[in-house]
Amino acid sequence: MPARLAIIDFEPAHQVAFRMLNYEVNYEWISRYFNSERPDDQSLDYPQRRILDTGGHILMAVCDGEIAGTCALVKEPDGVYELAKMAVAARMQRHGIGWALGQSILCKARQLGARRVEVMLDADMRPALALYDKLGFRPVPLRPLPYNRGDTRMVLDF
Repeated sequence: MPARLAIIDFEPAHQVAFRMLNYEVNYEWISRYFNSERPDDQSLDYPQRRILDTGGHILMAVCDGEIAGTCALVKEPDGVYELAKMAVAARMQRHGIGWALGQSILCKARQLGARRVEVMLDADMRPALALYDKLGFRPVPLRPLPYNRGDTRMVLDF
């Protein structure tokens, strides 16, 4: 892990970095297998309205004063949160930033009273699968979503 890593709460000034990180890291995968979908664009363009104002949370990883990663909790009904928009800048990957973000976002989920955190991803995303497994998530059957993506659903119950 980088020596000077801090995990901080999202601020409006982070919106551009939030969007750019997700496009840099995740958009290539999304565009290769699927079309960019409206829920993705809405969350990236309007994180305050689409994530924060609806009871979710966004964290940013800052390394040596530079935004290096991000992840979000999107509130769903019944004490469930979706872990979404996790991205670490390509040049900063493999330094423990994803692990630090994952631990921090799960701590935040507990503070928010979550009973479960879910994540949707593709089985080809082996590093992400390994990270979520290490964080304690387990695979469960898929459920209908407002967008067509991911063939793997993992959950962590508190």
